[in-house]
Amino acid sequence: MHLLLSTGMSGFSPISAAIGGLCIGLASVLLMATTGRIAGISGFVSRLLPPYEDGQFLVRVAFVAGIIAGPAIYAFTSGTPTEVDVTSNVPLLMAAGFLVGLGTVIGSGCTSGHGVCGTARLSVRSIVATLLFLATAMTTVFLMRHVLGVQ
Repeated sequence: MHLLLSTGMSGFSPISAAIGGLCIGLASVLLMATTGRIAGISGFVSRLLPPYEDGQFLVRVAFVAGIIAGPAIYAFTSGTPTEVDVTSNVPLLMAAGFLVGLGTVIGSGCTSGHGVCGTARLSVRSIVATLLFLATAMTTVFLMRHVLGVQ
């Protein structure tokens, strides 16, 4: 399966990575300063469904739309769209996506909320959650690739 919006590791550069990191940090700070909200993607996506209790539905729509449009805007403005090969099978990716979603509900947040915003605020809960996310991801990759032989 080819995706023609994102850059692969062959297009990686420390400068583009630093600019991307600065943009994520700046967006997180601006969101917190203007709305008082933490930029947790799982929270934004899950709160697109009713009930709408805080009147910030449009903020959530804009945030999620920006995440979806970002790679396309980058590819369009840079003029360098590259292909990314998804080598795993689609049912396995869907199962993995479901488990990640379940984990974010159980953990009350995802890597963006806990990993980017929570650790920057020195939240012990977020630091522990982020360490658990990383350990689980490394263990899963090791088991899937080196024990079960799944790509």
